[in-house]
Amino acid sequence: MKTYDFISWNVNGIRAIDKKGALRWIDDVKVDFLALEEIKAKKEQIPATLFDKTFKHLYVNSATIAGRHGVALYCDVEPYYESNGWDIDTLKEGRINEIHFKTDKYNIAFFNIYFPNGQMSEERLRYKLEFYDRFLQYAEDLRKESKSIIVCGDFNIAHKPIDLKRPKANEKNSGFLPIERAWIDKMIDLGYVDTFRYINGEIEQQYTWWSYKFNARKNNAGWRIDYFFVSDDLKENIIDAKILQNITGSDHCPIGLEIKL
Repeated sequence: MKTYDFISWNVNGIRAIDKKGALRWIDDVKVDFLALEEIKAKKEQIPATLFDKTFKHLYVNSATIAGRHGVALYCDVEPYYESNGWDIDTLKEGRINEIHFKTDKYNIAFFNIYFPNGQMSEERLRYKLEFYDRFLQYAEDLRKESKSIIVCGDFNIAHKPIDLKRPKANEKNSGFLPIERAWIDKMIDLGYVDTFRYINGEIEQQYTWWSYKFNARKNNAGWRIDYFFVSDDLKENIIDAKILQNITGSDHCPIGLEIKL
């Protein structure tokens, strides 16, 4: 089996990231899949100066409202199927890259997703929860077709108290509501593996997002809301899962997955 390296990062504006030179580190690492969320740009607006590394493919799903949301996926595999997920993302907010590819042993469905934030209103929270359910049902249908699932991105949920600095103070805030956390429980019960916890156990103070306010990053007052999940048929193939907290340039940091397929 071949080893594949995945990176996922909510860049909070791909043009802003470029001005900071904050993706130049990609030139120095092995990466087969680079999944970016919240790019806030159309494909033609993505700078050519992000890095020098050349990927075979770039898939971009931009929101219909300019300057918001959006995801981009750079990859070196040859997919046999590619989609922007509009059967799930009904508001066409540019939240999903989906590709399917085959290895010698596996038929993989890979998703890069920027899940909705539910903090704006009750209506947005309902949309967020409906989005999760639509995605999970879709993934389950693919598993019935003997596909293995890899999904990464900004889930906008901290799963357990260990996954944020101040759990008690955030119990009534979207991102740590019981109903949101229960969805991740459901996902795990259905046979999806949180790769970071699978490799690293209950290690503490490992976060992927920090508010720009109150020196949150300096004080490591963060949340772990970015994940790689895999279907459980792949869990024994996981080599490493990591959080790259030393990479700056966004309010999120990148996360990585190394897996044999």
